[in-house]
Amino acid sequence: QVQLVESGGGLVQPGGSLRLSCSASGSIFSFNAMVWYRLAPGKQRELVATITSGGSTNYTDSVEGRFTISRDNAKNTVYLQLNSLKPEDTAAYYCDGVRTGKMRLDYWGQGTQVTVSS
Repeated sequence: QVQLVESGGGLVQPGGSLRLSCSASGSIFSFNAMVWYRLAPGKQRELVATITSGGSTNYTDSVEGRFTISRDNAKNTVYLQLNSLKPEDTAAYYCDGVRTGKMRLDYWGQGTQVTVSS
């Protein structure tokens, strides 16, 4: 069973940057897509960015142009570069490895906290 581990979160001032990493214990090619979600207190879980096994990317409107999702297949790692951070980006960020077939399977990491505050 592949395990996912997120890292890179922390406290950053508004306008700052962070790079989140999602490292897989196995090949990320085993996933049809890798997705970053975030969960803020009192809010619903939000899909932030997606990257497919073919490299296609998609972003939620609120982070378009500020966040970048990428993958390093050799390192079995997916990244989320967070730039121009805003206080409303404060949340726990989770990595989700998605396998599709007869049924959808999701593999989750433990999350990493991002706090944007002055």
